Amino acid sequence: MMNIAQYLDSTYLKTPAQSGLSNEETLKIDMQLAQEAIDHGVFAVMIRPDYVADIKKYIQERNSNVAVGTVIGFHEGTHSIDAKLIEASKAIEDGADELDFVINYTAYLKGDLELVKEEFVKCTQLGLQHQKVVKWIIEIAALTDQQIADVTRNISNWAEEDFSENDLAHIFVKSSTGFYQTEGGKPNGATFEGVKIMLDNAGKLPVKAAGGVRTPEDAEKMISMGVKRIGTSSALALIKNKSSQEGY
Repeated sequence: MMNIAQYLDSTYLKTPAQSGLSNEETLKIDMQLAQEAIDHGVFAVMIRPDYVADIKKYIQERNSNVAVGTVIGFHEGTHSIDAKLIEASKAIEDGADELDFVINYTAYLKGDLELVKEEFVKCTQLGLQHQKVVKWIIEIAALTDQQIADVTRNISNWAEEDFSENDLAHIFVKSSTGFYQTEGGKPNGATFEGVKIMLDNAGKLPVKAAGGVRTPEDAEKMISMGVKRIGTSSALALIKNKSSQEGY
């Protein structure tokens, strides 16, 4: 059986306001997530920026190399470029290893490709200058198949234009936030169809499937398709070969 743990970003992204929990209770969940990742060989934990410093310290104190990832401009992606840069700089200062930016897909849908390119280049530059992995969430549930292909292809082209060959392995295209509100029961996370379009258009960039991967079989299929990372709020269930009822 495939070792899927090494592909997983174990994720908890609800704010205290969204979950009805306190900051302390949220930090406790993040610590539990980190401990599970340490115990089971999960590649990374993906948490909100407010908790990065504490979780980085927790992992370092246990001499583990589990990566700490966080989200920037989450979840709408409409934050200004400066706001994203400030948030990312603080996360880097706090010890984040990976930065998952939400691309301004609203600007893209309005035809403002220049703004989207500018934020991609500036934010990616910041991450790479500090030896961080940078991922760009394109929110496939908000896009048509053609738009998924177009956004992915643009990101790939910009990456090749502005960064070195060696940098490309550290710039991901990622499917979803898991917080986008869809109608009529439509999936709001990664689908096989959407991810295939991303893979077909990502060029040399790796792809991360986030949300909606609920069984070990789904995870293995995504990996066999070519996905390099999977974001999930149910990492432990997937590792233990159980199906998950949770989303991202």
